[in-house]
Amino acid sequence: MSVNTKQTNWGQFIPLVTVFFFWGFVAASNDILIPVFKKAFNLTQMQSQMVQFAFYVAYTVGSLIYMLISKGMKQDLINKIGYKNGLILGLLISAAGTLLFIPAANAGSFVLMISGLFTVGLGFSLQQIVANPLAIALGPNETGSQRLTMAGGINNFGTTIGPLIVSFAIFGSATAANTEASVESVKIPYLILGAAFVLVALLLKFSSLPKATETNTADTHDLQPGHHRKSAFAFPQLVLGMIAIFVYVGVEVSTASNLPAYMENNLGFETKDIAPYVSLYWASLMIGRWTGAVEAFDAGAGFKKTMRFIAPYLAFAVFLLVNFIAQHDLKPFYIYAFVILVMIAADIASKGNPARMLLIFSCLGILALLIGMLTSGMVSVYAFTSVGLFCSTLWPCIFALAINGLGKHTNEGSGYLIMMIMGGGIVSLLQGYIADLTNIHFSYIVGIVCFAYLAFYAVRVTGILRAQGIELDKVKTEGGH
Repeated sequence: MSVNTKQTNWGQFIPLVTVFFFWGFVAASNDILIPVFKKAFNLTQMQSQMVQFAFYVAYTVGSLIYMLISKGMKQDLINKIGYKNGLILGLLISAAGTLLFIPAANAGSFVLMISGLFTVGLGFSLQQIVANPLAIALGPNETGSQRLTMAGGINNFGTTIGPLIVSFAIFGSATAANTEASVESVKIPYLILGAAFVLVALLLKFSSLPKATETNTADTHDLQPGHHRKSAFAFPQLVLGMIAIFVYVGVEVSTASNLPAYMENNLGFETKDIAPYVSLYWASLMIGRWTGAVEAFDAGAGFKKTMRFIAPYLAFAVFLLVNFIAQHDLKPFYIYAFVILVMIAADIASKGNPARMLLIFSCLGILALLIGMLTSGMVSVYAFTSVGLFCSTLWPCIFALAINGLGKHTNEGSGYLIMMIMGGGIVSLLQGYIADLTNIHFSYIVGIVCFAYLAFYAVRVTGILRAQGIELDKVKTEGGH
């Protein structure tokens, strides 16, 4: 029996989106752990990036374990244990990861700390496999992308407040004299997070979430050339798209995770004062995605044009509000309202074409990083944080382009793309290595190379798809990582 109904089942959808919040909360909070661990364990910049490496590679390892278990059972693991149980199991695995912070803090062990983050990431990989299709399934098919966009908005709220809450838990209020953090201070916030995972698992246990959704095994009857191909790897748009997802998540994560070291080493910031800027970076993704989400709603052209200007500033207002509550000085952030105008203009210029949007936003990403590298002071900080604006819409663009025309191989292709999230860890590690060889300012050359590949993919994939009879102006780009 299919779960899809004529109306969105909000009673089921609301408890589901809590896991989207946690993904964002933990991913962005890692940026606060990096400078804390670097000082506490006397790490090089490359070694400090093991935080991101352990967390993001866990997604790939988790996906591989899932695929191997399913293959061994000759049955999809989630269909066997049920969607609800899959989510609960994922949450409990993540909760077990937070428990590792107790012996890690007591022993002062960096290896145990990142092992804990790796285990949290393993749980998240299982939650990702379940939650994305389930969000689409809890209502009419035609509004599935809207629900996924909404869930992405909740995820971005988590990325915006995560650094602020974890920083407060470690350092205290913004006005506190405490500027150093011991490894012991990291233990409590992550144990609270583990307790939250268990609480949500209990709530899901007693929720009305369905056990499983209907699996579509029907073959495609599309007449586009290439549908006779025997594997997803036979489609060049997917193979090049896998590299694109790898470098996109890489530049998104590494730009933020190396920002604290840049602000400390080059600008003299205290670790405890960096959290609002990390929050601004991740809020920039929220700003861009709320702008992109306007297209997901069935409304008139006039309303959409108006909301393209209102939605990003509503998201910016959320960032200002949470920083006001955290008692941070807001004056340094008002100028960012003008930077947002550049992103709005780029969104309008893309005209909904995913390849055009990918090309424009990648070029702006290169420009932002160049400005950041060639300037100093707060100009460079705003340039680096604006990379979040230009990364904001790239996930759905790349995803839509990479799986376009795959037909019956679409699910297989989607699985391979999710595995490439590991780029967040590997590119961060590479930028840390370059920073140790040269300096943190120059290390952002890694991000420029990533964006250059994305610009190449935008141009190349247009020709590949056109050769398969696919016109890109008909492709929608809702959703988001």
